[in-house]
Amino acid sequence: MVPPPSTPSLDSQQIQQFLSSVLSQRGPSSLPYTEDSKWLIRQHLLSLTSRYPSLQPKTATFTHNDGRSVNLLQADGTIPMPYQGVTYNIPIIIWLIESYPRYPPVVYVNPTRDMIIKRPHPHVSPSGLVSIPYLQNWIYPSSNLVDLVVNFCSAFSHDPPLYSQRRSNPNPNPPNYGQQQQPPPPRVAAAGYPPSPYGRAQPSQTEDAAEVYRRNAVNKLVEMVHGDIIKMRKEREAEMEGLFSAQGVLRKREEEVNKGLKEMQDEKEALEQQLQVVLMSTDVLAGWVRENEGKIKNLGNNNDNVDVDEVFHCADVLSKQMLDCTAADLAIEDVVYSLDKALQEGAVPFDQYLRNVRLLSREQFFHKATAAKVRAAQMQAQVASMAARAPHSNYAP
Repeated sequence: MVPPPSTPSLDSQQIQQFLSSVLSQRGPSSLPYTEDSKWLIRQHLLSLTSRYPSLQPKTATFTHNDGRSVNLLQADGTIPMPYQGVTYNIPIIIWLIESYPRYPPVVYVNPTRDMIIKRPHPHVSPSGLVSIPYLQNWIYPSSNLVDLVVNFCSAFSHDPPLYSQRRSNPNPNPPNYGQQQQPPPPRVAAAGYPPSPYGRAQPSQTEDAAEVYRRNAVNKLVEMVHGDIIKMRKEREAEMEGLFSAQGVLRKREEEVNKGLKEMQDEKEALEQQLQVVLMSTDVLAGWVRENEGKIKNLGNNNDNVDVDEVFHCADVLSKQMLDCTAADLAIEDVVYSLDKALQEGAVPFDQYLRNVRLLSREQFFHKATAAKVRAAQMQAQVASMAARAPHSNYAP
């Protein structure tokens, strides 16, 4: 169906060297594929050429519908097409676009000068663009070129996309109206390739130029709109990700602010309580100073006859009880310390030491418990006194 290729086929090692060379180029001459996809592209092409040696990898310039030109990889050659018990060869070009392998390749049938694209065809447009369900349902990374060509062969075997056109006979025989015209002898195809799968030539059809221009314009607009939608979607997704991140940061800061505010409130309450204690202590000390100013003057006139026990006088019963309990507690502490020293020096037997310490500790416990109760009672009395003198006090909060 097609003539033999003019360029010699490359062996497996040459193909590997070629792909490694073109995919490793850097700079302006590098191919427009992402670095993370180049290894998979190389594997797909090696598998394809190993399964179908007639398809050879090349680099060529591909022109998009918007006029952009870019240097891409392609697999150019023929694929086998079984039809009515005979295997034919269909010339195709598989373009690996910039987004391959995440998106499917662009495939065209590549008819020679003596071949015509069948019109209409369910899978091939008049321009040669191929569209089959495998391309439309391309799934990354499971889809690959080998399975794609297998699907091409299966689809084309049911409805061949190309047929050969007969060359006009320069000296045709005049028609014989007296008898039925016999069909011409079958056309012999090029060596190594079978003839056209169609029994007779079909007239070449010419499509309206306006219709082709309109369809191309519509396809271009659809592609542009699709690209804009994808771009907008990516931008919105990135914007949403940024907003979600900012929302998380704001929530974290809100928790930190609430935590800091609670700590400040707790600290404020603690400071207010300390202020109340300081004010009460200040009021008590100021009252004590006023009450004992005369005594201090008298003590200053009689320095030689000062009795230590008479220097301090308890203001009330609770104060005297607190003084007695505190003095007894400290005295017992001194006695226990003296017993420890005596035990270390061997002046007191160990059993007598234990017996005395047990008795002293029990007595010290009762003195400490009594002092704690007296202190609580004094605090309540001071609070009541402060509350009673609050309107006349200069230290009222």
